Amino acid sequence: MRALKLDTPKSLSQRVMLRLRQAIVDGEFALGAAISEEMVANSFGVSRTPVREAMGQLQAQGLVVIRPQVGSFVFTPSAEDITALCTFRIALEPKAAELAFRHDRDGAIATMGAAIAAMEPAVAAKDNIAYGRADAAFHEALFAHCGNRYLVESYQLVSGRVAALRTNLTSPIDVRTRTSFDEHCRLLDLFGRGELAAFETLITTHITNSGVAYARALKVD
Repeated sequence: MRALKLDTPKSLSQRVMLRLRQAIVDGEFALGAAISEEMVANSFGVSRTPVREAMGQLQAQGLVVIRPQVGSFVFTPSAEDITALCTFRIALEPKAAELAFRHDRDGAIATMGAAIAAMEPAVAAKDNIAYGRADAAFHEALFAHCGNRYLVESYQLVSGRVAALRTNLTSPIDVRTRTSFDEHCRLLDLFGRGELAAFETLITTHITNSGVAYARALKVD
């Protein structure tokens, strides 16, 4: 009989990191907001050591900026950051879609379809957090089913920042209009029919328009 092994439980710092990451992604901490280590430690009932470790992990993910002797802050992207981020996504997502279609077409369709199913009630309820989560799930499905861990790891470098920008800057717009929802439905249709060139064209436009919306929202703020 093969030896049975228990999964290693998440460390305290990792649990703190995951909760803070979700808070940033969901907009509980606004872009640029200060995050007090003492406040977080008191809120979670932990010492400052795991909080400090969690902040370091979030800084590595690009979600937090730590300024020595000043404090920790949620990232605030510049116009150049947004352009670079969108260019990165445009390079990766069509390739992930192509691989996902070949590697696990049915699985990808099911996951993207579930994301779209979650978008519709979010639009009806004007729930930008729920919409942002479903939007993120749609795009992450391309990587989850692509069968290439290097693409997955590359996307993970920016997925938190993309999700936070969605919730804070574009999801409030998306739940007031059906443009984003309709584009996701069209993307799923193109993917399902294997029209990958048309899929690439539409997702490039979709990501580019998101970048424009990010930049416009930042200027308003």
